[in-house]
Amino acid sequence: MSGDDLNVVIDRVKTVRNTVGPNVDIIMENHSNLNCQSAIQLGNLVKEYGIFFYEEPTTPDPRLNKFVSEHISIPISHGERIYTRWGFAPYFMDNSIQVIQPDIGNTGGLTEAKKICDMAYIYDIGVQAHVCASPLSTAAALHLECAIPNFLIHEHHVYNLHPYNKLLCKYDYQPKDGYISVPELPGLGNELSDYCFENSIKVTVE
Repeated sequence: MSGDDLNVVIDRVKTVRNTVGPNVDIIMENHSNLNCQSAIQLGNLVKEYGIFFYEEPTTPDPRLNKFVSEHISIPISHGERIYTRWGFAPYFMDNSIQVIQPDIGNTGGLTEAKKICDMAYIYDIGVQAHVCASPLSTAAALHLECAIPNFLIHEHHVYNLHPYNKLLCKYDYQPKDGYISVPELPGLGNELSDYCFENSIKVTVE
């Protein structure tokens, strides 16, 4: 990352902090776009703005993440591209991660995600499920989060606000005043809508 790019990011983080004040948590998303050197430089420069956690500072490689964690002093989160208990285990054992973000849809389903969260609890690691899909993923995440003691924060992605996404399911779970209710309907508490089936590609297996 060039010096100019670093300054742009720092100015934006500073502006956000000055806008929201000292009592609002700021999560800094990096989406694995940084190399280790840039992740360390940036992490140290934004420390003064009270970053709640520093998301995906490196590619999902426990060795790289460990190196970054040893050179910065803000919490690190990872997990939307880490799969199964065995993928998460190295991050737990070397204490290089403070928040996990398992994606229920790609890490093995609700049962596997629950096992990952239970493992994380042993290491005093918080959980923010990765929720970036249809309202089905929102419902699944809410069920997971209400069943674990180390739930930290629920991800409410901008996709959840778009009509094209809301149309995919029968029910629309949205937060109100910072809180969101856990579905109480059967199963996940949501299901694909008629619109979804009518506008999808259908394949018949005989």
